[in-house]
Amino acid sequence: MFTGIIEEVGEIDEIKSIAGGKSLKISSKEILRDLKVGDSISVNGVCLTVTNCTLTHFHVDAVGETMSKTTISMFKVGRIVNLERALQLSQRLGGHLVQGHVNGVGEIFEIKKLGENYSISVIVPGILEKYLIKEGSIAIDGVSLTIAQTLNNKLTFSIIPHTWKNTNLHLRKAGDKVNVEIDVIAKYVEKFLINIKENRGELNEEWLNKLGY
Repeated sequence: MFTGIIEEVGEIDEIKSIAGGKSLKISSKEILRDLKVGDSISVNGVCLTVTNCTLTHFHVDAVGETMSKTTISMFKVGRIVNLERALQLSQRLGGHLVQGHVNGVGEIFEIKKLGENYSISVIVPGILEKYLIKEGSIAIDGVSLTIAQTLNNKLTFSIIPHTWKNTNLHLRKAGDKVNVEIDVIAKYVEKFLINIKENRGELNEEWLNKLGY
């Protein structure tokens, strides 16, 4: 589990083909202080497992659905990626709960500079539109963002200077593909309501009272 608050950006130094996917060698600094084999790490919003670790690099493998559902298949040597170690229970939750389970690949539609801030619009897969609300949370390439505006499946975000400078967002351009993860709470609410409908129950005050609310 992650927060969507990027700790640092790293660079992909090497990509090797493995059975069913790719092995990535990524250089970084800060997160290597206590990173170890077996740890979970978010790479551009994708939860991966550290397979090897040195003083200057770490390695992760991506296979199966991870390759087909994320932008990792598009990665090239030299790409700058957002990095975040898994959340510790003693940490403050500065962003929102992010699983690192990408729900789809979106595309940057437009980037504008607005004074000191930036505005980024992203087109997300239409199937995800039902989960999106104004001022709701979403992760774009692992960055926790608040939705400022929605127009069908086009979302707009306001990016503060700190986030702009300390993530790879300042390197992106219109047309770039991004990993999208919706708020996990939205998925649980959907499942909850589907179960009520299938069981022919009704979401009303009497039903909630029975549950102790």
